[in-house]
Amino acid sequence: MRQLFVVRIWSVDSVVVDVYNFTLLSRCCAMMSETALRDLNLLPKSERTNETSSKDILAKPYVEPTDENVGGKQRKNVVSLTEPPVNGNEVGHSGAEVVVVEVEYIESDKLTDLEDVDESLKVLLDGLGSKDWVLLCDALNNVRRFSIYHKEALQDILDNVISLLVKALKNPRSAVCKTAIMTSADIFKAFGDSIIDSLDPLLVQLLLKSSQDKRFVCEAAEKALIDLTIWVSPVLLLPKLQPYLKNRNPRIRAKASMCVSRSVPRLGTEGIKDYGIDKLTKIASSQLSDQLPESREAARSLLLELQTAYEKSPVLAPEEDASSDQPLVYTWEQFCESNLPKLSAQAVLRVTSATREAPVSGL
Repeated sequence: MRQLFVVRIWSVDSVVVDVYNFTLLSRCCAMMSETALRDLNLLPKSERTNETSSKDILAKPYVEPTDENVGGKQRKNVVSLTEPPVNGNEVGHSGAEVVVVEVEYIESDKLTDLEDVDESLKVLLDGLGSKDWVLLCDALNNVRRFSIYHKEALQDILDNVISLLVKALKNPRSAVCKTAIMTSADIFKAFGDSIIDSLDPLLVQLLLKSSQDKRFVCEAAEKALIDLTIWVSPVLLLPKLQPYLKNRNPRIRAKASMCVSRSVPRLGTEGIKDYGIDKLTKIASSQLSDQLPESREAARSLLLELQTAYEKSPVLAPEEDASSDQPLVYTWEQFCESNLPKLSAQAVLRVTSATREAPVSGL
């Protein structure tokens, strides 16, 4: 009795071929092998040799190249949006073209005015919300142009612009992130104190970016923070910075401490007194023992500034301490001892009694 087997063979087109007779199985396999070999021989040689290599190219992860600022030139990101040609030849069979996009970081003083202000304003928010990163970078640069040449046109939509700007700062693509940082700096210059109510999300992102390992992004964020301390009033900025002095991330604490050190001198002697020299002294003393040297150096610079301001306008001693008709004043040492814990006062006095160091330069 002849024994029958049922064997299911799936073809490339997902067609099921049922072979019911065992004696036919070997003949089917041989026919399929011959067909496959014949089809392969019909392919052009270039397609047979490039098949594996083209798959490898498509499987490679995207790496965004960056050129450092060499010879004073602007840094650029050059990004290939399609796979490169194989073996140096033009891409012929697929019909695809190699597209290279250059993103140039233009300094503020080299940005030209908008050609059509009204039309650019109409499409600005759509551009800032675009998922196309090239269009997004163009829109960010247009925000910079508006801030420099037509800031009054942004006034009504500034909150929406800042909200989308914060989103761009979180973008993982470094070209978008750096352009957004440069946009933040131009907004600080243009709008100053008027952006204080919208500053919190911008500030936290800039502190984060200035604390990361990507150097060219970090440097741009540091410059933006310097502009922030220059163009925003210290009376308004200092309360925004204080919470970050206690952040769990030591790098963020350091950047915040440096911002405080840069902002306080802009208060002036009377401004420091009005803001509360005792409050500022406590802030500085808390940073003297911080983990990173940048925090400690910023704290030392701030204490020297506070000592100078105090000596110009010392605090009067309480009336019960006065033993004559002439009002008595606390010395800097007495002031520190009366406002700080003993160990903190000693640390502050060690700094301020030593030779005065140069102020912190940069962030």
